[in-house]
Order: sequence, then C-alpha cells, then structure tokens
Amino acid sequence: MASMRWARALTPLTLGLLIFQAVLVVTGGAVRLTGSGLGCPTWPECTPGSYRPIKNQAEGTLHSWIEFANRLLTFVLVAFALATLITVLRAGRKDLRLLAAGQFLGIFGQGVLGGITVLTHLNPLAVASHFLLSTILIAAATSLHSRRKTPAVKTGIKGTVNSFSKTHIMWASIVIILGTLVTGAGPHAGDINAPRLKIRIQDAAMFHGGAVTILLLFTISFYLRKDISNLTRKRLAIFLGISLAQGGIGYIQYLQGVPELLVGMHLIGTTVVWIAAWRIWLSVQFKTKEISQ
Repeated sequence: MASMRWARALTPLTLGLLIFQAVLVVTGGAVRLTGSGLGCPTWPECTPGSYRPIKNQAEGTLHSWIEFANRLLTFVLVAFALATLITVLRAGRKDLRLLAAGQFLGIFGQGVLGGITVLTHLNPLAVASHFLLSTILIAAATSLHSRRKTPAVKTGIKGTVNSFSKTHIMWASIVIILGTLVTGAGPHAGDINAPRLKIRIQDAAMFHGGAVTILLLFTISFYLRKDISNLTRKRLAIFLGISLAQGGIGYIQYLQGVPELLVGMHLIGTTVVWIAAWRIWLSVQFKTKEISQ
C-alpha cells in the first residue's frame, strides 16, 4: 500500500529532523564561541545589498562565512520539516499532523528570532530566547520520532508517578533556563561589543549548579520508586549517567575559566540531556498502540 510506503519513510525523516534540530544548536554555539555572532551584521541579508558574505566586510570574511553557514543550515531544516509534513499527510497519520506542522512553523519562528538577535546586536535575552525555542523544537521532534511507527495514547497514569514525571521535566527546563543566564553573563557573547547580563557569572553559575544538584537528587529518587515501568527506569538511568558526565564537564569548564572547547562540549551535552529528559516524560505520559490496517 502506498500509505505504508509513506509511513516507512517517516523513520529517516523524523530522525534527520531531530538530528539537524540538535546540530543547529551546536552550530549556533560555534558561531558564538568563535566571535562570529555579527559576522553577518544585518538580517535577512548578510550585509546590506547581499545575502552572502562579501570580501573585506567589517567583521572579516571568516566570521561572516561561519555565521552564514549557520543560516544556511536553516534551509536544510526547512527541507526536512517540509518532507516530514508531506509524508505525515500522505501516510494518513492524523495524530502527527500538529507535531509536523509545528516543526515547519517553528523553524520560521527561529529565523525571526535569529534576525532579532542580530538586529539587537546579540542581546543576551534574545540569544536565550533563540536557544530556548530550539529546545522546544527538539522536544517536539523527539516526540515526533518516538511516535513515527505507531500512534500514542495517554497512559492515564495519575498520582505520584505522574507528579514525579512532570516535576522532573519541569526541573530539567529550569536547569536549562538558568544555564542561559550563565551564558548571558559569561565571556562568550559572540562579539566583543555585545551586551552582557548585569549579573556576576559566579552567581549565575552557583544558581545553575544548585539546580543541577537538585535535578540529580530528584532523578535518583525517581529511579528508586517501585511503581515505575522498566522503560522509565531504563531512561532514568541513561539520563543520570549523561547528566553526571555533563555536570563534570560543566564543573571543569568553570574551574578552567570557560575555555571554548569545553563550552562547546557542554552545549552538546545540554542538547543530549534535554532529549533524554524528554524521553523520560514521554515514557510516563504516553504509550503506543498498533495502527489498524
């Protein structure tokens, strides 16, 4: 059946969409860490009168191409999002339409926020909003990929386990938000003249580290519960291992004065930790059912 062929295509498409959503975060970090945030000093053009870098522009050709490459990645994401949406529609997966359409629209929202970030000269709040929208799109892409084969229904789990699940994902979100404050107060602004948050990086790091500690303790408490599923327990163990490694990188980078390489590794870790946290929430809130033929 044609619909089955379209359904099989969802696996590579949703995986590609999730990967490139994560890659966009990493390349955005590379733009910031190399000081290329204003390599293209305007938007939607790179420089006035040109959509691509030109020689001898003020920010330097290398910085311009780094920023321009990050912008080009958006077109790859648009292609994957559009292909996924078309495939969802052709496969008759009504349950995935909202998630697929949200990816497509969210990428355009990212473009607008990216423009605001450039036009406000890398205001840290704009940079943070740009990153946080990416985390929302990554979570949605994770949901889309997890449901690619069979529709999902609410588990109906209530009580303490449900509360633990919601608290866990909420606290993971708080950790990430506090992490953006550390970034906004830190030295890697993307441009030497970019504004910084009026908060000491030591204070921002202390709040962020405290939230991480609470999240790790809560994860252990969640894991030790007797009434969770084997799938949830397995995903909690994966999350705990990744988070401990991420915490180690974060602590070392702070002691070393936040060198670019470790900051980049920490950013990659943040993306992986967030995906792992979202998969825990999915394992509690939803279960899959077979598609009726």
